[in-house]
Amino acid sequence: MATSIVKRAWQFFVPGGLVLLLAIGFLRPQGLPAWVQGPVSALPLIVLGFGIVFGWYLSSSRLILSLLVLVCLDRGIVSFASATADPDARGSILFAIATFLAPVSLLTLSLVKEGGVSSWRSVVSLLLIVSQPFLALWLCLPEQAHLADPFRLALVPLMTFEWTPLPQPALLAFGSALVLLTAKSLLYQDPLDSGAVWGLLTTFLAVHGIRYGWNPTNFLSAAGLILFLALVQASHQRTYRDELTGALGRLAFDEIASRLGERYVVAIVGVDQLKQYQNQYGRPVAEQVLRLVVPKIMAAAGTGKVYRLAGDELTLLFTARTATDTLATFEKIRKTVEQISLRLRNQTRVWEGSRAPGGRIKDLDLPLSASIGVAEATPPGPLLTVVTKTAYRALYEAKGEGGNIVRRATMQAAPVKSASQPTGRIVAYSAFDR
Repeated sequence: MATSIVKRAWQFFVPGGLVLLLAIGFLRPQGLPAWVQGPVSALPLIVLGFGIVFGWYLSSSRLILSLLVLVCLDRGIVSFASATADPDARGSILFAIATFLAPVSLLTLSLVKEGGVSSWRSVVSLLLIVSQPFLALWLCLPEQAHLADPFRLALVPLMTFEWTPLPQPALLAFGSALVLLTAKSLLYQDPLDSGAVWGLLTTFLAVHGIRYGWNPTNFLSAAGLILFLALVQASHQRTYRDELTGALGRLAFDEIASRLGERYVVAIVGVDQLKQYQNQYGRPVAEQVLRLVVPKIMAAAGTGKVYRLAGDELTLLFTARTATDTLATFEKIRKTVEQISLRLRNQTRVWEGSRAPGGRIKDLDLPLSASIGVAEATPPGPLLTVVTKTAYRALYEAKGEGGNIVRRATMQAAPVKSASQPTGRIVAYSAFDR
């Protein structure tokens, strides 16, 4: 459990938290030596250029639109910095509006399902973001002062301007977006969501640090860099991992298969009731069950690698181990699945946890169990495909006996063909040339 928590915390912190710490260390006034200030000044263009190119290549409208939001915010901050200290000045109004719209836009982009760059969702989002600067300029007109005042409204009787230049509505927007994005990141373990959390924190630092003489453009560039790295990390994860369950995928399996030794263990894990639930409630319910069960199997697998290659079965691979060494782990996995309590709400949503007394009448308990087929390769090792087929055979035997069983298969030695007695043979000419 402790190892899993540390692993998740590390995945949440890297790379976004690391970039934020580096930005605080080096992008402060006097934080950089003179010889690197030139490259840092080019950082905004580099991040914007790479972000747009890779966002287009990877069909990530979320990254492109998020970078556009940061550009709009940067322009609003520049206008504020060049304005007078008059709170009614145009730059102050632009700053209040821009710092409110930026976190709201970043949160919205993370909640809306991402489509292709040219999808209708992306086009609508682009139009809404592009229209924001024109809306802000319109609100800055003297005759629209009554509409711009709510962006600078004091919601609670606190002197917020004593510690930050942000007005209270903007602080509320940043705080609400941060809470929701953090909850979403911890719930779904998506690198894009964790990157959005650190990008939002860096964006807040950019607008908050104006008072201390920090260059907001550099910190907004760091926020864009975090979002770009999060997209790279998510793309890598989707390439090597199953998107539904988070288990390793076919590419990762093929890579490790190419360097297997002669001793390893393959196990096939199947949830006994999954086919029944799919036929009774539909494929979406079965997918929700898999999404909740597979992470627990991965946590119980210890040093074993969990793959989802095809269908609903999972492939477990233990290198340099024997079946005897791993049987305790498989028994732990079986008990883990057996102890999972799932309930079905309205025959559409699957939740974890047993039904409480007096709870919702429409909630149905979904009991689970797992059958596991195990096969071992020993020197001189057979082909991986042969070992995998043997493990599948053991899985089917376990299911045939009622399920909830760990079944170990024995490798069948290939029959040795006796050589037929030849009646004659062809001898090379060189055999007589002696």
